Amino acid sequence: MTRQVRSKHVTATVFAALVFSASALTVRAHHSYAMYDQDKTYVMTGVVVRIDPNPNHLQIFFVPLNEARSQVIRNEKGEPWTWAFEMDAAAAAAVDGITVNNFPRGTIFSVALHPLRTGLPAGGRTKNGLFKCPADTPPAPGMHCDSVKGSTSHGTGGLPKPTGPIPTPAQK
Repeated sequence: MTRQVRSKHVTATVFAALVFSASALTVRAHHSYAMYDQDKTYVMTGVVVRIDPNPNHLQIFFVPLNEARSQVIRNEKGEPWTWAFEMDAAAAAAVDGITVNNFPRGTIFSVALHPLRTGLPAGGRTKNGLFKCPADTPPAPGMHCDSVKGSTSHGTGGLPKPTGPIPTPAQK
């Protein structure tokens, strides 16, 4: 290898390493959890409204069930109080069985999330499991899908202990 070719090879390698380092920092900054209140953990059971299988962060939009698990929570206008939470990329979520096909509209599930600091009804999924109830089988009052016979686990771990009750629509 001539000196000129070797010099070009070293320059290209150094450039590639710098680009990789810069892109790694960008990805890491993109995955900041600063917008979520890490000191609060809500454990919620709700009904899927829709799923956005975004390649960057899969989002599930849902309406929480009341403590009796008999109806969805409504806002002061009488409309369903829709929440959203995001998780890993759609491809990563699919590894845990979380897909549009496996969680169609009307699916009852339980999840732990860290709420947005802004107080809007949304959050980021914690690193705990997500549990899907069997079709048309809500959990007993005050319980979550992990307590229902035949429920399925999607992800690792159980549901953590919540840091407090979820707010009501009037408290947001």
